[in-house]
Amino acid sequence: MDGKGILNGLGVTLKRFIDTYLDDLQWWGKRYYTNEGVAHRSSLNTRGVFTVQYPEEKLPVPEEFRFVPFLVYETNEDGERVMRCTSCGICSKVCPPQCIWIVRTTDPKTGRPVPDPKEFYIDIDICMNCGFCAEYCPFDAIKMDHDYELSVYNRQEKNIFPKEKLAKPVAYYEEVRPINYAREQAIRAEAEAVRAAKRSHSTAES
Repeated sequence: MDGKGILNGLGVTLKRFIDTYLDDLQWWGKRYYTNEGVAHRSSLNTRGVFTVQYPEEKLPVPEEFRFVPFLVYETNEDGERVMRCTSCGICSKVCPPQCIWIVRTTDPKTGRPVPDPKEFYIDIDICMNCGFCAEYCPFDAIKMDHDYELSVYNRQEKNIFPKEKLAKPVAYYEEVRPINYAREQAIRAEAEAVRAAKRSHSTAES
């Protein structure tokens, strides 16, 4: 009732105000528009208050940050793209808002399905970025992106992504999700070692 609470609150505000300018003097402008400065202000060592000067400055996103999905492709020795997707349709089945459409490729001679999608569409306006498609894909063919700057003037024309726009190389996936990529590569190497051991064992028996 004697006003000490008000004074304490004003003291906190004053401290943050002063700390802001002390931090500015310490960095002397270097923290603005630099990755180092953004990383400092995102850490526990920052003092005072600040504003991220978007879009010149962007807060780094964690590896598990997920936005719209993308399709992973590999490049063979001839430089040709090889999609990991086999158009099995699991991603479209588990998608809660049903925003994925797949058209399978069929062999014109036999009529049998070919493990490569003829068309693949994702309506990113409907996509809820849940990551179910990437989680349930048995071929590691679909992953969640970090690109969240997708503003357009015409959503009806621009926000239904075809296969050509969704396709990104393995190198891009390694760049945005290095820990996940390394873990998957280790699992693949281990599985390949097991298969090689089985092949050598069967050869030795024969």
